Amino acid sequence: MTRVLVTGGTGKTGSRVMQALRGNDIECIAASRRGGDQGSVRFDWFDAGTWETALRGITSAYLVAPTGAPYPEEVMVPFIERAIASGTSRFVLLSASLLERGDPGLGQVHAWLAESEVNWSVLRPSWFMDNFAEGRHLRDVREHSRIISATGSARVGFISSEDIARAAVALLSDPAAQSGDYILTGPEPISYGDVARTMSELIGRDIEHTSVPVEKLILELKEAGLPVQYARMLAGLDTLIASGAEDRATPCVEQLTGREPESFAAFAVRHAPLWLTVT
Repeated sequence: MTRVLVTGGTGKTGSRVMQALRGNDIECIAASRRGGDQGSVRFDWFDAGTWETALRGITSAYLVAPTGAPYPEEVMVPFIERAIASGTSRFVLLSASLLERGDPGLGQVHAWLAESEVNWSVLRPSWFMDNFAEGRHLRDVREHSRIISATGSARVGFISSEDIARAAVALLSDPAAQSGDYILTGPEPISYGDVARTMSELIGRDIEHTSVPVEKLILELKEAGLPVQYARMLAGLDTLIASGAEDRATPCVEQLTGREPESFAAFAVRHAPLWLTVT
């Protein structure tokens, strides 16, 4: 019998993974620091005392790194070791498209899984479309009619969290799934300028993309409350985008789910009401 632990179970992809698993009648437990609700368990990556209860009876796990942790491997690898000892045999790790196996952080977790004897998959999505519907991008659109990045006119294969969740569920629910990693993108790469133009056309207000130097972006991220190391890491990824590293579209979502990934235009239609509010 399959029993899936979903870390970050109330988060962006985790909540959608939970919903899809339940829709497929697969038993699943949402692991979060709050816990306590039916179908959930209290879990904290940094409190090993919460791990044993969370892992009880678990056969598969969806792994989402602790937010803002510069060295997630320091807690994730010991947790995976504990999970294997408890009988968990299938792991699906959420990583990122630009993080190769063996790179710092999640690349180290990827490498550890690849060298283990368990069944594993690593999802490496491009940047989330959802970033434009929450957080600093949403605030900038609402309050200043702008999007700030350090990407210039480079293109990104933006993907929706719905598609990432569908890919994760396809792997978690397939006992014959082969170990490997998957770069997940939307159907076509587009620039931040393209994103701004799509928003503008939908809401009838000019939204501009402002490309800034990396150091200015780091300052913006710090002022938004991010730790300096995390801000530098995110800004560094913008530098990679500017070099063309994310200018691609892959067939992985359709291969895993049997459906084409959502376009940004379709995503924007669903989320346009969020961008209409000007404070």
